[in-house]
Amino acid sequence: MISSQQYRSILIVTSVDAERDAVMRGIQGDERFTVIIGGVGPAAAAASTARALACADYDLVICAGICGGFVGQAEIGSLVVATDIICADLGAETPEGFCSVDELGFGSARVSVDQEMVEQLTNSMKEAGLAAKKGLVLTLSTVTGTAETAAALAQRMPDALAEAMEGYGVATAAQAARRPVLEIRTVSNAIGPRDKSAWRIKDALESLEKGSSVLREVLS
Repeated sequence: MISSQQYRSILIVTSVDAERDAVMRGIQGDERFTVIIGGVGPAAAAASTARALACADYDLVICAGICGGFVGQAEIGSLVVATDIICADLGAETPEGFCSVDELGFGSARVSVDQEMVEQLTNSMKEAGLAAKKGLVLTLSTVTGTAETAAALAQRMPDALAEAMEGYGVATAAQAARRPVLEIRTVSNAIGPRDKSAWRIKDALESLEKGSSVLREVLS
């Protein structure tokens, strides 16, 4: 287990009520955790996280919620623990294709995560009987809705497991405050053509609840 002396006050940032409620059920009233609704998208998430960090002293920041999973990489209902958090649409279009902010020389679209913590959390989830993987999680302001965009993203980021909308915002705020950060996601749908009939949000929220329970145990 990760020492509870090291992480005595933990901030969890979700985007909407349903995610917050699932996390709250999982942590079972553990007073070390503060769970907030940060809003949808990286800007709202960054602002909410920065405000929370300015008002209280947290030892660890976690972005948690549901996501889309790349076909063949992360199955619907599974958990994904980010090894790196990448803002996949932060950069510029060029005639040759997308150019990241890193390539432009204007900072970085990537926030690294403590790999030992990622490994321990992923293994603990697997030991609890949950389907869990670790890997890259992308942040996008506009989620993918076509097969063409999904294919282009997969080609550009072949190691990515999932995409969501808030991780990079939460991570940059945590990084600015010099606090460690994690991103934990559960897959509600396959990345590609937007088909609400295929979404399994209830299953993803149930997985988020179970994953949050394991998180509580790992940090105890």
